Amino acid sequence: MATSPTKATTPKKDKKDESFLNMVTTLGRRKKEKDNREVDDLTEEGRYALESPGMLLDITPENFNLEEGQEISMIENSSRENSKLKELKEVLIDWINVELKEQRIIVRDLEEDLFDGQILGNLYEKLTGSKFEVREVMQSTVFQKQKLQMVLDAVDKLGGNQKQQKWSVDSIHSKNLVSILHLLVSLAFHFKAPIKIPEDVSVSVVVIQKKDNVLVSKKVSETITKANEAIGGNFERDAFDTLFSHAPDKLIIVRKSLVTFANKHLNKINLDVTDLEEQFHDGVYFILLMGLLEGYFVPMYSYHMTPETFEQKVHNVALSLELMEDAGLSRPKARPEDVVQYHLKSTLRILYTMFLKYKEADINL
Repeated sequence: MATSPTKATTPKKDKKDESFLNMVTTLGRRKKEKDNREVDDLTEEGRYALESPGMLLDITPENFNLEEGQEISMIENSSRENSKLKELKEVLIDWINVELKEQRIIVRDLEEDLFDGQILGNLYEKLTGSKFEVREVMQSTVFQKQKLQMVLDAVDKLGGNQKQQKWSVDSIHSKNLVSILHLLVSLAFHFKAPIKIPEDVSVSVVVIQKKDNVLVSKKVSETITKANEAIGGNFERDAFDTLFSHAPDKLIIVRKSLVTFANKHLNKINLDVTDLEEQFHDGVYFILLMGLLEGYFVPMYSYHMTPETFEQKVHNVALSLELMEDAGLSRPKARPEDVVQYHLKSTLRILYTMFLKYKEADINL
């Protein structure tokens, strides 16, 4: 006798088991919802920082992939429209383009054109007469940062090896405009660039930091330039400032008279001056002239007779200023770096200081 198939039956779930399963599922769902809320909150923090009034709206969330404690900063839109900031950028761009015109380099945007260190390196080489031993074209981020490090290390040495905190390799390479401006303003003042730096330039900066796994933003005011005296040292005008600005005809007379004064003494050792900037820029003529005026021989081991590097020329000019001070002359308002950079005004100041003490009765200014 055939038997009918037995109907499969599903074992009943124990109510306790079902209750436990529901509880675990609910806890898992709630944890996932909590995690999602935390992610949403973190995203919202970033979005708020990005979209708050005055912020740069074209910044992408990828820029906020920060490590714990890491921070980034950027200028508010409102500050970017500041007329003084725009003027400062234009002045610095024009200065760089004039300095590098022989290399046919044209800078149009400070952030985009300077971040990789190539043009900054060219500018430093032009200002100092030195040369970096590194490849010219670098697409790799590693090589770009290596070039930047070399440039910034060299710039730090200009300030007596006092490392600056207003710029860094990472900030420059990340196209941080504030850091780039601080660096360029420092270079412009150090090398007495023939430009007028706008005073009292400040910007509003938003700083975003990852703290306790959350993005926190704050606004700070960043001062880029103050009064000229506070940044570049003593800018008190003297007679040569007035001559250069308002009396070019008299400047020609002063220049010729100082050439005559220098030749009256340098001719004794068969040297003839025809170009003040060119012939005095390496310091050799200054040293020889001081020796002739004071009646002594300066040992050749103490200076470079045929200087080739920027540093050697600066050493020579600095030595001549020391010899002047030893002879009782007041130190002129001129830096060795300025003379080496062919700054006529600085060269004239040094010669005029010598002239005041050693002038002859038949030499009149």
